[in-house]
Amino acid sequence: MTDLIAKLKTPKDCAVFERNATERGRPDLALAARKRAVELRAIEHGVTTDVERECLEAVFAYEQVLSAKNGKKTRASRTWPMIERHGILEAVERAVNRKEETVGYTALVEMGLEDYAFEAVILRHPSYFSASAVQRSQERINQHNGT
Repeated sequence: MTDLIAKLKTPKDCAVFERNATERGRPDLALAARKRAVELRAIEHGVTTDVERECLEAVFAYEQVLSAKNGKKTRASRTWPMIERHGILEAVERAVNRKEETVGYTALVEMGLEDYAFEAVILRHPSYFSASAVQRSQERINQHNGT
């Protein structure tokens, strides 16, 4: 991460930086600012483990995708209640174990945020999830990568 991006302290700072970088033709810096905003939101949420932080980053990245698509701030309205009922890890497990793929995966890929997909998080931390969730995640990523 460049020093410029590391100095961004709030998601709002990141949004301003991203907008300016886009206007100046620097999609690389815009993407880095977008990722930094996701990280900062997860940190603000106060999780204690890396896997929980990455799961929350996935939710916040998805909200960025929804907000960009809708032209206004949009929350992951189905995901948050599931997190409140079951906890973050169980909510991610349930989302990935649905028969249909998670809606956000393709949208995350299109915005350069595919590392924030639930499937990617599960593959980075397989010991926290069931074998079926790990298998389904691998299958979905392989399907999208054409392998």
